[in-house]
Amino acid sequence: QVQLVESGGGLVQPGGSLRLSCAVSGSVFSVDVMGWYRQAPGKERGLVATISSGGSTNYADSVKGRFTISRDNAKNTVYLQMDRLRPEDTAVYYCNADYARAMGHMYREVWGQGTLVTVSS
Repeated sequence: QVQLVESGGGLVQPGGSLRLSCAVSGSVFSVDVMGWYRQAPGKERGLVATISSGGSTNYADSVKGRFTISRDNAKNTVYLQMDRLRPEDTAVYYCNADYARAMGHMYREVWGQGTLVTVSS
C-alpha cells in the first residue's frame, strides 16, 4: 500500500524554525503535485503550500515569505521549511500527494498521518 510518512514536528519557540518532511512509502510510478495542509484547534483544514513535479510552488498568504516548500523527486519526498514561526502557526500539519501506481493508471490522492507543530514559549 502507498502511504505518506511524515516527520519533523515538535515544540518550538516563537521566531524559531522547524523542517517537516514527508516521504512516499511503497511502489509508485510517478508523483505529481505534493503539498502541505494544516488544521489548527477548532479550525478547518487549510492549504499551506503546494509544489508540482516541475518545481512550481503555491503558498497561502499567511505563510508567504516565511515558509518554503521543496521536493526531492529521486526520493519522492516533500519538505516544508518553516521560519519565523508564530503561535498562530500551531496546528497539525498534513502532507498530500497525487500519484500513479503504474504507467497509464489514474492518479490517486493520499494523505499523511499528520504531525503536530506547537509554537509556544
